[in-house]
Amino acid sequence: MELSHRITKEQVTKEPFPISILSLTVGAFAIGMTEFVIMGLLPNVATDLLISISSAGQLITMYALGVAIGAPILTVLTHRIPQKELLCLLMVLFILGNGISVFAPNYAILMGARMITALTHGTFFGVGAVIASNLVRPDKRAGAVSIMMAGLTIANIIGVPLGTFIGQHMGWRSSFGAIAIMGIIALIGILIFIPQIRHDKPASIVKQIRALAKPKLLLYLLIGALGNAGLFAVFTYITPLLVQVTGFAEHSVTWILVLFGCGVTIGNIVGGKLADWKLMPSILGLYLSICILLTLFTFTIHSPTAAVLTIFLWGAASFAVFPGLQVRIMSLAQAAPALASTSSHSAGNLGNASGAFIGGWVITHLAITALPWVGAVLVGLALILGFACYLAERKPANA
Repeated sequence: MELSHRITKEQVTKEPFPISILSLTVGAFAIGMTEFVIMGLLPNVATDLLISISSAGQLITMYALGVAIGAPILTVLTHRIPQKELLCLLMVLFILGNGISVFAPNYAILMGARMITALTHGTFFGVGAVIASNLVRPDKRAGAVSIMMAGLTIANIIGVPLGTFIGQHMGWRSSFGAIAIMGIIALIGILIFIPQIRHDKPASIVKQIRALAKPKLLLYLLIGALGNAGLFAVFTYITPLLVQVTGFAEHSVTWILVLFGCGVTIGNIVGGKLADWKLMPSILGLYLSICILLTLFTFTIHSPTAAVLTIFLWGAASFAVFPGLQVRIMSLAQAAPALASTSSHSAGNLGNASGAFIGGWVITHLAITALPWVGAVLVGLALILGFACYLAERKPANA
């Protein structure tokens, strides 16, 4: 069976969207669940393990740091492992981490289990993006990446509420058990459907790090981090914004977040198609749209209907930019596309953490109503850097 799956990249690219990409989508769905479901289960975990809510919250912080710092290191250390085998290894680690979470007798072991799953997160998306882009024609790469990333966005709409419901009614450990089962399904899908793609001899660690250290590539990683910082400076505090400023009841916020998640999923797919059409113009256009929407949100936050409409469009635009940015970053590191793709997720997670910190500072020193325009300023910085890169790239082409 293995020989029948050993095909060349040229043979693979005949099919526009192979079914094999959906096995990556299932893996992304499982990883999205394990990252975010803990947010709805913090009181349950804290009560069961006899710890404070703030200590339980560190399970989220350390996970993000594990993705940001550990993922590039793991990608470098495993760069000689063929990509299909590496994906299988990552899913085995993912299943192991969630399995340990089910039986963790104390806080320290649960934290260790979360760190194991965090290591698999960035590397899975990094390697998965490379595989997805290699399974299709060159003009369909961003669309393929967006199909894989759809698993992460759908996890926020369906997986996290479902996992939270399971955890609240059957115990928080049951949620991690359900996630481990999703991991097993993803592993089976990868074993059956992902083909072996022949690649050139992998670059050495030194060459990979050199490829990643290019100033232009680092600039695009900074652009991604600034964009995420703008998103999370507002999104982290969306509940108090909607309750205190707009006047929604707390239970209504859940449905608004589901609507936001629908916008995110639609935006992710549309963004992939836009990037396949015109890569850099679509990235810049989307960042400009996000700036405008966040600026408008400063005013629409006072109107329930206008606020909900703005949130939907903002979610769509914010996630539409990711597939194109991912493909652009991979294309700038031909010698180390997996490391570049993984580093993109690390930069994004650092942006998430920075945005949440900046948002907290804004609430303390300015006002909660200042969050949308501060988010617009952060995304505006990403737009300015992106536009400068685009102009610099066009000058040699015009010459």
